[in-house]
Amino acid sequence: MSIDSGTLYIVATPIGNLEDFSPRAARILKEVDLIAAEDTRHSKKLLDHFVIKTPMRSYHDFNQARAESALVAQLLKGHDVALISDAGTPLISDPGYKLVKAAHEKHIRVVPVPGPSALIAALSAAGLPTDRVVFEGFVPEKKTARRKHLASLASEQRTMIFFEAPHRIAAFLQDAVAVFGPERTATLAREVTKFHETIRRDCLQALYQWLCEDREQEKGEFVIVVEGASPSASPSAPEADRILAVLLEELPLKQAARLAARITGEKKNALYRKGLERGEKS
Repeated sequence: MSIDSGTLYIVATPIGNLEDFSPRAARILKEVDLIAAEDTRHSKKLLDHFVIKTPMRSYHDFNQARAESALVAQLLKGHDVALISDAGTPLISDPGYKLVKAAHEKHIRVVPVPGPSALIAALSAAGLPTDRVVFEGFVPEKKTARRKHLASLASEQRTMIFFEAPHRIAAFLQDAVAVFGPERTATLAREVTKFHETIRRDCLQALYQWLCEDREQEKGEFVIVVEGASPSASPSAPEADRILAVLLEELPLKQAARLAARITGEKKNALYRKGLERGEKS
């Protein structure tokens, strides 16, 4: 660690309720020399509310390389820098890891200032196992890629956590029903810590139907926590057949059989023959 360099603080900010902003986080943002923010216009509202006058500069996906070099240069000169995202804990589905990596490589001190996280908040309220979890973030936007990605998780036994945008939440749940099965338990967390916060736990089919019946529930940002698959040596034959059927909706038979075999452990040739039989029946 360089004695002469500054410190890079990774500061969590509120995801909705400003009362969640910690006194330590506010103090750090007031004391550092510079704040690196994903969107300076968005973050200015937070800083104004807490009367924080520290200068900001933007740091996002589109200027990452250029901004990273400038920020590391500031740190090496002995200036302290705080990294914040638009909401929540930085680096959770946000840019920033390359800056943290560069700081470590230059032996610059990196200090986390923990606080709000939509991921952890939703998990804590989900009523699902929390001893082993996997965070999948945002799944692919296009239906074929999304179903393929979900199918690769069909046998995942850990609790799964996803982020989703309002205009894709219905399609996500529809595909989750098809891939994981209608009876798989899940918790839908909408607008966590905000005025319209909604936490609903049910089977995937019921959650999908509820959302379709009340389109107002499609507004806001979502965290979906899905129960892991039941422990077993390998998926049952009906489960393998269902996964193959889902993949065949989007992929050619050869590719669907190969992927279904990798997911389920079943023989690829057997799944290929089943796919041919399905074609003959349809």
